[in-house]
Amino acid sequence: MNTNGYLEFFRQTSPYIHAHRGKTFVIALGGDAVAHANFHSIVHDIALLQSLGIRLVLVHGARPQTNGRLSQAGLQSKFHDQLRITDSEAMLCVKEAVGSTRLHIESELSMGLPNSPMHGARIRVIGGNFITAKPVGVRDGIDFQLTGEVRRIDAIAIQQQLVDGSLVLLSPVGFSPTGEAFNLNFQNVAAEVAISLKAEKLILVSEAPGILEKGELLRNLSLPEVKALLTECKHSEEQQLLVSAYRACTHGVDRVHLVGCAEDGALLSELFTRDGSGTLIMKDHSEVIRPATIDDVAGIINLISPLEEQQVLVKRSRELLENEIARFKVVVHPEGLLLGCAALYPTADNRVGELACVATHPEFHGQGIASRLFDSIAADAKNIGMERLFVLTTQTAHWFLEKGFVEAAVTDLPEQRQSLYNYQRNSRIFSRAL
Repeated sequence: MNTNGYLEFFRQTSPYIHAHRGKTFVIALGGDAVAHANFHSIVHDIALLQSLGIRLVLVHGARPQTNGRLSQAGLQSKFHDQLRITDSEAMLCVKEAVGSTRLHIESELSMGLPNSPMHGARIRVIGGNFITAKPVGVRDGIDFQLTGEVRRIDAIAIQQQLVDGSLVLLSPVGFSPTGEAFNLNFQNVAAEVAISLKAEKLILVSEAPGILEKGELLRNLSLPEVKALLTECKHSEEQQLLVSAYRACTHGVDRVHLVGCAEDGALLSELFTRDGSGTLIMKDHSEVIRPATIDDVAGIINLISPLEEQQVLVKRSRELLENEIARFKVVVHPEGLLLGCAALYPTADNRVGELACVATHPEFHGQGIASRLFDSIAADAKNIGMERLFVLTTQTAHWFLEKGFVEAAVTDLPEQRQSLYNYQRNSRIFSRAL
């Protein structure tokens, strides 16, 4: 990548960096992902995420590692309804596999060689008895013995570690109040942890690049689509991914990402680019139009700066935007990216308002975002008793004409606004009754 390309890419990721900072992500790493040749790079990417101020909980699996231990011991597990039936002998192999896998992950996270991506990372990895488990018991006449499920997550203790800057690493083993250990499904653990922590994201990393349909990767799925897929899904691994994602989304986690472990940088691509690399499952699949907050200032600046440079919009300082942020509304992509903004400035008597600073993300032009934003602002203006809107523009006259505006003169502006009219800029004036 040349210098200009690198700078452009870095600038495009900045809205995601701002949006993710301080948020809690739960990342589930399948045993196949930990054993994959690309795992070394995945660890580097995880370290980068934490360096950007993201609070991370890692939950690892160990199914292939457990199968290897069982094979070495001459044992063979039985499965029912995709769950391993864990007897006492199998549980010894589970503990060995989980312990070995956990140590491997910790060793990777502890690296810090000069001239390596991990240099200076200094990740503090914390574990503990944060998961209280209970036995699955007898189902369909089958006794699952030491196979368990999550009974409770100590979310307060985990949050304390995250606030202190630690990365929390959880294994798929839980303990009952009597001290008995149970073999757990790591994806179920990850979903329950994400729900308990009210995490912003659950990220499931496995060999699959996401959900495929006829060989094509499905980039986005709504909850109804996930439910429909679950009735058709015959692949056990894909079904488990969908079950965990569906449970998390229906219990408060807004977004679940299904990411492959084989593609280098897939995790970063999924989190910091618009198209991503895997499958995004969203609780709310649609964009949101809402009042802007002070946290949106950086995103608004990214939207309007190119238009200010082209003199389409009047230049606004960051300080001015911060002072006037209550005047703005924004359109937000389900992934958190600001797609559009606009501001409404009322006159002293609230009878007339100025529509200003209308901008749309360049990659989303032609999708009706500005129109939906205008409709929302016009409805707000009418609800507070405004009778008319006016707008000043140099290059988008036709768009406002299509919205029912008619051309007006400087003398038609409210008296206070007339005194502020910039004759050098020579903006055209349009007005519309509400």
